[in-house]
Amino acid sequence: MSLRTSLKALPTMLRIGFSEAVAYRAEMIIWVLATTMPLIMLALWSAVARTGAVGRFGQAEFVGYFLAAFCVRQLTSSWVAWLLSYEVKQGTLAMRLLRPISPLLAYATEVLAGIPLRLLVVAPVVAISLWVVGAGAVPASLGGWGLFGLSLVGAWLVTFYLNVLLGTLSLYLESSQKLMDIYMVLYFVCSGYMFPVEFFPPGVRMVIDVLPFRYQMGLPVELMTGAHATGPALVLLAKQWGWVVGLGVVATLVWRRGLARFAAFGG
Repeated sequence: MSLRTSLKALPTMLRIGFSEAVAYRAEMIIWVLATTMPLIMLALWSAVARTGAVGRFGQAEFVGYFLAAFCVRQLTSSWVAWLLSYEVKQGTLAMRLLRPISPLLAYATEVLAGIPLRLLVVAPVVAISLWVVGAGAVPASLGGWGLFGLSLVGAWLVTFYLNVLLGTLSLYLESSQKLMDIYMVLYFVCSGYMFPVEFFPPGVRMVIDVLPFRYQMGLPVELMTGAHATGPALVLLAKQWGWVVGLGVVATLVWRRGLARFAAFGG
């Protein structure tokens, strides 16, 4: 498969993916409802903040943070690990391999094609956050928006590559479901999804800062709500994109070797 062929096919694949997302909009609504944990945590932490601020967070700051977390989750989520694992078990991955387009590109476009519909959910949530919190709910400058946008793209790529890596392990293991369950627990706890990562003790925070999970959720949320000056934000973005490159290389290598194994066993 050449790069030129992929680029020519990409618009068509995105249109097909969007049509499928519209056709299966009920499933999308169920997925959105299944990712409302930040709204639950917002209610819990807002109740805590009624008796006094928690660090730099009062009730308004918690509203801004968790509504931002909800929005980031909608725009960066991926289900490729579960889809890939299912297709390996059912043998339908072989059908994808017969097409002239890389299955990884096909998986990516299927996820990206649903983002326009997710924006319909995100837009009113951002409006509510602006109404409750004010200008602090979004970046205050064009540069801030740029850093946030870059972190959002990085978060999507980190999540996608982790999903590819986990799903590809199905080519090596009888089942990678347990590993995916562990991944989800670590993501919930370490990413900033359930509470800001700055609530961890300093020692634990040092460990979290070198793991990929914070860069899937916490960093975009922090940049959206103006938690970092430009200098620290650039350092964190460098770490995030280091994970993008590293995971991209590892996921691609594991994928290629897994396909060779898949073909050798008659997949």
